This record gives sequence, structure tokens and C-alpha cells, in this order.
Amino acid sequence: MPYSQKNSIFVSVYGIMKILLLGEYSNVHWTLAEGLRALGQEVTVVSDGDAWKNYRRDVDLRRRSLRPWDTLRYLWNVHRIMPSLKGYDVVQLINPVFLDLRAERMWKYYRQLKSQNRKVILGAFGMDYYWVRAGVDCRTFRYSDFNLGPDERHSAWNEQMKAEWLHGEKGRLNRFIAEDCAGIVSGLYEYDACYRPYFAEKLRFIPFPIKPDQSVRVSNNVTQKVRFFIGIQRGRSAYKGTDIMLRALERLATDYPSRVEICRAESVPFNEYRHMMLGCDVLLDQLYSYTPAMNGLHAMSQGLVLVGGGEPEQYEILGEKELRPIVNVLPNEQDVYCKLEQLVLHPEWIPALKHQGLEYIRRHHDYRKVARQYLDFYNER
Repeated sequence: MPYSQKNSIFVSVYGIMKILLLGEYSNVHWTLAEGLRALGQEVTVVSDGDAWKNYRRDVDLRRRSLRPWDTLRYLWNVHRIMPSLKGYDVVQLINPVFLDLRAERMWKYYRQLKSQNRKVILGAFGMDYYWVRAGVDCRTFRYSDFNLGPDERHSAWNEQMKAEWLHGEKGRLNRFIAEDCAGIVSGLYEYDACYRPYFAEKLRFIPFPIKPDQSVRVSNNVTQKVRFFIGIQRGRSAYKGTDIMLRALERLATDYPSRVEICRAESVPFNEYRHMMLGCDVLLDQLYSYTPAMNGLHAMSQGLVLVGGGEPEQYEILGEKELRPIVNVLPNEQDVYCKLEQLVLHPEWIPALKHQGLEYIRRHHDYRKVARQYLDFYNER
């Protein structure tokens, strides 16, 4: 059956919904919007483009800086735009803090959205009260951004997140919205594990959406030089483990200078980042994660091998019993080095892993398949 005909059937069953996606993390909402629109839905994305990443959106809500004039201009824009965000069947929030404001200011905007729309869905997509709580309990995960086994990871960033989310107004706001909203959608295994003990009845795991690039072709040719790509966010390198991955990669380049090439991107906009990534073989990402997030998924959709989070739990939650495209690394430099060394010593493995990655995206993350799951969830709630 042609896709357009399937689309028509889908619209006739579910009807056309008016959907507002508010906020952005790593292109999740814009990609989801594209999938929902492909299914005939009416979607508006309001965001700041995820700051310097500058992802696409329909309505721009950037806060240019924390300077007084820019703050006043941002507050005016929020005050001007919020009354127009009404009459939606679904409002989905990227995070409990869905605007670039202190949590104390968020309460009235949440209540305004709730009062002038049919239902609000909370996204469990990133840093929030339940994620921090699960990390610091040192039991939910073998390792995470906040723990290594039974021990907490202590850093200035972690202490700040604990203060804001566990003991501050952000946490109080998060707990209220989670209780009050119509439903919660988790995008990764980790976020699902954080929320499920408290909200199993209103929680749905739905994989992150990726728009496949039909032009991507994987060569079966084996080359002796492996091109590794690593993205570095200023100020978050230690938190995400990029510092450890980079050290292992630089050791590898020293030991195998004729067989390793490093390409690094530091805090660049998404389009520039994507351009730099093309032509590379392997992406290093998210040392402390069990699962690939949007950056790693996008890399696989472009035909790169992902080195990062590929623990058994993330395959289990997807029901995937065959494909194993991700080179899973433990959160220590020596394990990263050894896994990368194996790719250098066995470059013949790389084409097969690339093919598996493309199939993995097609099976579990195709933006239209994911959008159907969202519409099912919206209608159930």
C-alpha cells in the first residue's frame, strides 16, 4: 500500500490533532514534528533551538543572554506569545523547565498552558528531579552521570544539579507537573527507569525519532585508516565523559599514527556539526549512558559506527534480539581504549556495524513510526 494511502487511513482513524511541542533537546521535538506532519497532524514547535545548536523551530523563543536588557526582552516575548498558545489538543513539554526562566516563574506559565489547552504531556528527556534522584541513589544504575557503582561522582556540575533539582524549586515544580499532567513519555531506557517506580500508570516509553537519510550508502570496502569523530561541549566534557574518551582516543592515535585520524567538533551549531561528521567512520559519545541519545542515533543514521552506550537493557526495552550495532564501553579510559583498538586492528568489522546501525534506526527510530506511537499515546491519555 502506498505511504500516502496509509497516511489517509491513519488520519481517518485518529483524526487531525493540533499539537504544540514546547522546548527543544537535540532536535527531538523538531524531528517528531516532521513525523507527525507526515501523518497529517497540525504541529507547532516553540523553542530556543536548544541554544547554540540552533535547531529549527516554528516560533523562536531565544534568550540572547542573561544581561538585563536581553532578560527584559525575553520576558516580553514570553508574555506576548503564551496567550496565543491555546486551543491545542496536546501540549508536550520538553522538560519541567520548558522556558529559559527560573523555576519560580514557571508555575504560572504551566497553569496557563494547562487551562487553555486540552492536555499536557511531560517529556522525560533529560536532566530533571527523577533523573538526579535515580543517579544519586547508586542503585538504579550500575553507572550514570551521577554514580559509578555504589559511589557518587562528585563534581561542581553534579553538586549544582543536586542543589537545583533535589533541594530547589526545580524539583518541586517537576514533582507537581509529573503528578498533574495527563501523561509522561520517556525517550531512553534510563529516563524510563527513573519515572517508572512512581508513574507506571501514566508513563510510556517511546524511542527518540530520527529522520532517515535515504541517500546514505555504506561502502563495504575496508580501509586501513579509521576516522574517529568526537564532539566536545564546553563546560560539560567531564560530566558526559568526553574528557576520558578523548584521552583514550589520543593515546590510540599516538600508538597507531598511520591508522587513526581524529576529527573533533567543539560547541558548533548542528548543521556545521553534521557536515564535519560526514565522512567519518566512528562516533564517540555519552560515556556514562546505557543507551544512544539523539547525537548517537543521528550518527548511526548517517552510516557511522557508534562507540558509547549499548547496554543490554536498551536492547531489551526495544525488544531487539538480533542487532548489536553499538560498541558498548564501560566508563573508564582503559576499556574505551581497548574497544577502539579492536576497531583499528579489525577494520573489516566496521562495514558490518555500519549496516547494522542503519537497520537499527529503520526498525526502532524512524520518525514516522515513532510519531504513530506518540499519536497512540496522546489518544489513550
